[in-house]
Amino acid sequence: MEQAISYERIPTKIYANSDEASRSVALEIASIIRQKAGEGKPAVLGLATGSSPKKVYKELIRMHKEEGLSFQNVVTYNLDEYYPMEPDAVQSYVRFMREQLFDHVDIPSGNWHLPDGTLPLEKVADFCRDYEEQIERYGGLDFQLLGIGRNGHIGFNEPGSLVNSKTRLMTLDLTTRIDAAGDFGGLAKVSKKAITMGINKIMEAKRVILLAWGEHKAENVARAVEGSVSADVPASYLQHHTNAAFVLDNSAASQLTRIRTPWMVDAVTWDRPMVKKAVTHLALQVGKPVLKLTNSDYNENGLSDLLALYGQAYDINIEVFNYLQHTITGWPGGKPNADDSNRPERAYPAKKRVIIFSPHPDDDIISMGGTFQRLHDQGHDVHVAYQTSGNIAVADDEALRFAEFVVDFNEKFEANNPKANRIYREAVKFLKNKKDSEVDTSEVRYIKGLIRRGEAKNTCRYVGIPKENVHFLDMPFYETGKVQKNPIGEADVQIVMDLIEEVKPHQIYAAGDLADPHGTHKVCLDAIMDAVTRLKHREYMNSCWVWLYKGAWQEWDIDQIEMAVPMSPDQVLKKRYGIFKHQSQKDGVPFQGTDSREFWQRAEDRNASTAELYNKLGLAEYEAMEAFVRWKF
Repeated sequence: MEQAISYERIPTKIYANSDEASRSVALEIASIIRQKAGEGKPAVLGLATGSSPKKVYKELIRMHKEEGLSFQNVVTYNLDEYYPMEPDAVQSYVRFMREQLFDHVDIPSGNWHLPDGTLPLEKVADFCRDYEEQIERYGGLDFQLLGIGRNGHIGFNEPGSLVNSKTRLMTLDLTTRIDAAGDFGGLAKVSKKAITMGINKIMEAKRVILLAWGEHKAENVARAVEGSVSADVPASYLQHHTNAAFVLDNSAASQLTRIRTPWMVDAVTWDRPMVKKAVTHLALQVGKPVLKLTNSDYNENGLSDLLALYGQAYDINIEVFNYLQHTITGWPGGKPNADDSNRPERAYPAKKRVIIFSPHPDDDIISMGGTFQRLHDQGHDVHVAYQTSGNIAVADDEALRFAEFVVDFNEKFEANNPKANRIYREAVKFLKNKKDSEVDTSEVRYIKGLIRRGEAKNTCRYVGIPKENVHFLDMPFYETGKVQKNPIGEADVQIVMDLIEEVKPHQIYAAGDLADPHGTHKVCLDAIMDAVTRLKHREYMNSCWVWLYKGAWQEWDIDQIEMAVPMSPDQVLKKRYGIFKHQSQKDGVPFQGTDSREFWQRAEDRNASTAELYNKLGLAEYEAMEAFVRWKF
C-alpha cells in the first residue's frame, strides 16, 4: 500500500472539538501526576493561561473530585504574567489560575508559582534568574502546556524571540495587546509588557503539548507545523523538540495540508463536496475561471486521480460550475411560483416565518444585513432574536454619557422616580472612579444593556421589522459582567426553545462563526443546536431549515457555501446605514479585534471579497455577496 505523504514536521493530533481534545490532554497530565506520585516524586508542570487550557483544567478538577486525582505532589510554574499587574486584578494570571484550577484541587499553596507582576523594575531580572533556577532544582519540567498566539507566540515569547531566550521581561507585540483588549476594557488599558518564561526553558521540558482551538489560530498553526523553523513564528521551534505535539480541533487544523488539500496527502473519496473543494482550490491557485481549467492544470496540481475518474477536464468543470451557479439566489426565502429544483431554498410556503438569531445586538445587520432586509422586503414574517445584551462591549465613557444625560434630565424636570435616579447617580459615581481591575456594577451593566437594546430596536425600525417581532432573550450565561462567561445552562437552552415553539419557523438563521470555541457566538450556536435537536420531533420542524452565517471577520470557504445572496451597490449602502445605527460600536470599541477597520468596513470588505471569488471562478460579477451554509439537523 502506498505510503501517505506528510507535510507536518511535528506530531499533530486533530479532534472533532476542543472538549474531546482537552479530555485527552487532561488524561495525559493525570497519568504523569500519578506516575510521579507512585515514585514518591513531585510532578513538575509548566502551565498556561488564556482560553485554550480552560477545559483541560476543568477536566482535571472533575478527575480530582470524582476520581480521586490528588495534586499533593504537584509543583507548577506558569509561563507568564502581565507587568505590572496586581495578583487580584481581573486580568491577573494569578487570579485566572486560582479561579480555573488551584482553588478547586488539593495542591499545596506553596507549590504553585507564577511570575510576579508587582516587583519593582530593578528586581525583575533577579526574579527571572531565580524562577529558572527553581525549575532546574526540580530537574526541569516534566510537562509543559502551551497555547499559541495569533502571531505564533508561545508564552509571551513574541515574534523575533530566539531559541535560547531566557525568562525575562518582554515588550508585547501590538497584535497580542489587541487580542487582550477585551479583557482590559480597551487597547489603551492593556499592559505593554509581561514577564515570560523563555523559549530555552520550554524546550527543556520533557514533554510539551501545544493546544489550539478555532479558525483564528489556523494560519499560524499551519506555519508552525508545516513551515520552516523561524523566529517569526516562535511556536515553530517545537519542531526541534523530541517529545512535543500539537493538539488541535478541526477549526484550528483547517489550514493544514491534510485538511485544506487532502488529495495532496492521501487517496480521497471523490464525493460532491470533495470535488467542489478541489476544483475551486485549483481554479484559484492557477488563476483561471472554472470553465477554463485544462487537463494539464489537473495533472500538474495533484488532481490526476480526479481527472482519471471523469475522463476530461471539461466534464468536471461543467459540473462544478453548475454547483456554484446553483448557490446564487436573490430570494433567500425561496422564489414563489418558480422551479426550485436547483435553488438553495424552497419556493413554498411563499411566505415563511423566519427567526434570525443574533448573538449580540448587531450581528444580524453586520453579518447578514442585506439578506435580513431582503427577507422582509419579499414579504416573509421575520423575527429577530438578540441572544445577549452585549453590555460588556459598551465603553465606559459611552455609558457615562448616557447616565449623565438621565441625571441631568431628571434634575431639570424634577422627575419623581427616586429609584431610577439612584441607579443612574450610582452608575455615574462608579464610572468616574472605576479602576481598571474592577468589574462593572449591575447598574452600569443595566445602562450598557439599554444602550445596545436601543440601537437594536433602531436597526429593526430601519429594516421595517414590527416591534412585536423583536425579541431580547438576555440569555443568563452572558450576564457575568466579565469577558469570561458562565457555562451554557438549561435556562439558556429553554429560552431559545420557547421562542422556536412560539414562532414555529420555516427558516432559522444563526451565527456559525466558530473562530473562538469559547466565545459568545459559539455558546449561542450551541444553545440553538441543542434547542433544535430537542424540538426536531415537532411536526413544524419537518419544514424548518437552519442557515448559518459568519461574523464580521471571516467568510465561509467558497467550497462550503450553499447559499450566496448577491447585493447591489444600493443594498450595500443600505446595509452600511443599518450598521451605523449601532453608534456604541464605532470608533475603537473594546472588541475592535485585530485591525483598525470599523465593523461596517469589515463587513463590506468581506462581502465584496465573496463576490470577487465568485467572479474569479467565472460566475456573474456582483457588488457584494452574503453567504450561508445549511445545518441539516
